[in-house]
Amino acid sequence: QVQLVESGGGLVQPGGSLRLSCVASGFTFSAYSMNWYRQPPGKERERVARIFSDGTTFYYLDSVKGRFTISRDNAKNTVYLQMNSLKPEDTAVYYCYATNRAWGQGTQVTVSS
Repeated sequence: QVQLVESGGGLVQPGGSLRLSCVASGFTFSAYSMNWYRQPPGKERERVARIFSDGTTFYYLDSVKGRFTISRDNAKNTVYLQMNSLKPEDTAVYYCYATNRAWGQGTQVTVSS
């Protein structure tokens, strides 16, 4: 059974940090590019970051460049999103996505004082 399970979301003050994790199972994780998407309240889902299967090529949404870092550990079937200097506009449900394969269930990130 193909599955992606996110964790690490929560409530954080502006300027704070969170690290999201997504553990994959049921498919060959190392062969797939992995993505983090987010969906703010009342808005469409948008891609935040992407990392290719070899871990050496990245994509970042302009608004998160310099603050967020995507990484992966193929030995642990896990992709991460380190989020620093968080802003209220980063508030969203964050989803893990294996390209053309599967979505996670999402984890809520709320940035508020």
